[in-house]
Amino acid sequence: MKLPVIKHLTSFIEENDQDYILETIETLEALTEVPSLKDEELDVIGELISNMYGALEVDKMVKEGTPKKEALNTFMKRVLGSIDN
Repeated sequence: MKLPVIKHLTSFIEENDQDYILETIETLEALTEVPSLKDEELDVIGELISNMYGALEVDKMVKEGTPKKEALNTFMKRVLGSIDN
């Protein structure tokens, strides 16, 4: 996951609507079923999907009252903590 991408996507959600992200995730998930995709292509799609889910999580925290910067930092600490475990 990349914090700058999640931050940008969170801003996109604020300016537009999270439905765009949800529909994009559905589209990308459907693309993963293409049998001719290479592992590297699947990795890129997976990275995009995980960043989008991350942005949705950050957006949720912001809507619950957490300042955006704090929400981003909290989310990334949680992700890094799960990687370390």
